[in-house]
Amino acid sequence: MKFPSSILTVIKRFWLPISLTVVTALTVTACNPANFKSAAAQVPQLVSGILSDPKTFNYPLSQEFPNVFPLIYEGLTSENYETGEVEPVLAESWQFSDDKLKIVFTLRQGLKWSDGKPLTVDDVVFTYNEIYFNEAIPTDVRDVLRIGESRKLPIVRKIDNRRVEFTVPEPFAPFLRSATGYPILPAHALRESVKTKDAEGKPIFLSKWGVDTPPDQIIVNGPYKLERYDTSQRVVFRRNPYYWRKGPQGESQPYIERIVWQIVESTDTALLQFRSGGLDTQAVTPDYFSLLKVQEKQGNFKIYNGGPSTGTTFVLFNLNKGKRDGKPLVDPVKSRWFNTVEFRQAVAYAIDRETMINNTFRGLGTPQNSPITVQSPYYLSPKEGLKVYNYNLEKARELLLKAGFKYNDRKQLVDAQGNRVRFSLLTNAGNKIREAIGSQIKQDLSKIGIQVDFTPLAWNTYTDKLSNSLDWEASMLGLTGGLEPNDGANVWYPEGGLHMFNQKPQPGQKPIQGWEVAPWEAQIGKLYIQAARELDEAKRKEIYAETQRITQENLPFIYLVNPLSLSAVRNRFEGIRFSALGGAFWNIYEIKVTD
Repeated sequence: MKFPSSILTVIKRFWLPISLTVVTALTVTACNPANFKSAAAQVPQLVSGILSDPKTFNYPLSQEFPNVFPLIYEGLTSENYETGEVEPVLAESWQFSDDKLKIVFTLRQGLKWSDGKPLTVDDVVFTYNEIYFNEAIPTDVRDVLRIGESRKLPIVRKIDNRRVEFTVPEPFAPFLRSATGYPILPAHALRESVKTKDAEGKPIFLSKWGVDTPPDQIIVNGPYKLERYDTSQRVVFRRNPYYWRKGPQGESQPYIERIVWQIVESTDTALLQFRSGGLDTQAVTPDYFSLLKVQEKQGNFKIYNGGPSTGTTFVLFNLNKGKRDGKPLVDPVKSRWFNTVEFRQAVAYAIDRETMINNTFRGLGTPQNSPITVQSPYYLSPKEGLKVYNYNLEKARELLLKAGFKYNDRKQLVDAQGNRVRFSLLTNAGNKIREAIGSQIKQDLSKIGIQVDFTPLAWNTYTDKLSNSLDWEASMLGLTGGLEPNDGANVWYPEGGLHMFNQKPQPGQKPIQGWEVAPWEAQIGKLYIQAARELDEAKRKEIYAETQRITQENLPFIYLVNPLSLSAVRNRFEGIRFSALGGAFWNIYEIKVTD
């Protein structure tokens, strides 16, 4: 499942999910940690930061990244972000049937929840059957787990106290990597809230474990548990004493006792906190790289470079032709522009990505052309035939004229009816990289006569427009990435929870009249289904290649720049295995503090 990113990075693809870009893995950026300095001398701890408060402590309802869940929950399996291999986590082993339609997982012995109660097969069955597969619970997880054209979900049943069986209606190639990494949730703490309905007939689970819930009531199975949350200040995690992992000598893991996420209002504040020693790790954005690079030795830290990041950053137009309460979601005049493929292609040609790389990213990035992560074996490169949109104003103007647009005597672009081409472009406020990109796009498009009203918004206001009210024209954001393309199924299935360029109302939202799916849009969804059932890797690669060709031809997302994955980490941390896929702390359980 993909996540939107409020600062772009990667995380086990529960995540994965909407990304609004530019940071790294489990920890991201900061506030004033002075209150915790004395504690730092007493227990091993990691202090990092995030740009905004958590939105929920209820995993199935989460749609933002970063979030707390990689620290506090685990699933049956996980990915090793150094090797890319699937590894056992809560399950110690698994076995496929000969026809590949059944997979049996065997849980580790002695697993416990953070309150000391046993974690059993019953929790696995509950998590999938009563939460993830429950149509009354609006979660993007279902989009990834639906299989084939029938869109059936797996059948999950208990075999005995340690074994659980998943049955799929047809071979499902991404099953092990995609479907079994989702967090297992505690039946004893949540079952009653799923069964009990509120006055509107909805499960009270939908209001369970909000950010106002006392942290000690959040029952978890990961390396850490929530200890404290102070709104607009910090989130504090404490080592889970019942966590299952042991070190080489049988010692309890993780080794770091406490993690503190400071909440800051901007990346500039986070940088100041890191340079002053208040933070232990800091995402290195291009505008900070030169400054921090010369301070590595003096500041006792190292800048890690994982190569191109795994997420995406893009511009998209609202292609939704529907109406709510009789009113079009998008002005019909503008909707005609946005739904004209030549218009979207012209915009792509008019954005100068090389200048963006040189100026905004200080040369620390590459042009981005695909929704699939460059590290993925299914990525189609431009050398292999993927269409690209190199900066070409002449080509952009040709496409606009071909589509019936024209220029008035002031060189302003107008449509065939004489309407001035002008639209608003939204993004999240507080992200300097995003704001710089938006300013350049405004300037770039003015060269082909388009007026862009660039407006950064507060994160909550922004995401409400994108996913709820659908009241927007053009937007800039990003998505997390990973090795398995099917983790993006919630983006590419027309009814998916993150099909944001033409969003269908999600459960509990107001209906839309006249919602339409374009033929190319439906074709991508069908190809994702086809690829998921294909077990021949060469054939699977070609199917995903075709999806990339279609996306680049039709441009539901106009991809921009793929920055390098850079992060600064204090040298006092031992065991860092940095990667673009997981960042600096994906293996948090085995990292130690050396002083």
